[in-house]
Amino acid sequence: MSKILSAGLPLDKSKKVAILIHGRGASASGILGLKDHLHLSDFALLAPEAEGNSWYPYSFMAPDASNEPAYSRAIKQLEEIVQSLYSKGFKSDQIYFIGFSQGACLSLEFAALHAKKYGGVIAFTGGLIGAELRSEKYIGDFASTPIFIGSSKQDFHVPLERIKLSADLLVDLGADVKTLIFEDSDHTIRKEEIDWVNNNILS
Repeated sequence: MSKILSAGLPLDKSKKVAILIHGRGASASGILGLKDHLHLSDFALLAPEAEGNSWYPYSFMAPDASNEPAYSRAIKQLEEIVQSLYSKGFKSDQIYFIGFSQGACLSLEFAALHAKKYGGVIAFTGGLIGAELRSEKYIGDFASTPIFIGSSKQDFHVPLERIKLSADLLVDLGADVKTLIFEDSDHTIRKEEIDWVNNNILS
């Protein structure tokens, strides 16, 4: 398993866990900085770190084979974390996924591959992974899990069309999806996104 940093409450003192997934070229310690902005004071926080600081080598919309075996390894790393939480007595609705950019894509992808009632999925600029979206790849029922996707209308890495297709597929899997799309072209996390998530998912 990859290096995992922890912060917030100890797992045995917490009723909620957030798994924070960093973007390409970033780090576990970097994504943990979100705890200073999001309402996570009553959470245990886990942040895995990708080998070489990248979860997969190419675009999330590159031909599927080109991102192997890294893609499968990343999914397996998250699987191991989640299974470990289940073994400690956590239920799926006590688990939250929070990611930015490549980490947002991975958060959405993992949750959709294992759709069930989670506490929430928070994707700051991301979409489902694959050269094409194949609905048959995803199974389960989100049972109204709140999912947030925020991005710009013309993000260089994540096309708006992929966000829309991802949101539609997540809705089909039973998620309660909110997208916030901004006019700028910045690849960043905006205060408006933080505020919406704090007021609607982490409140």
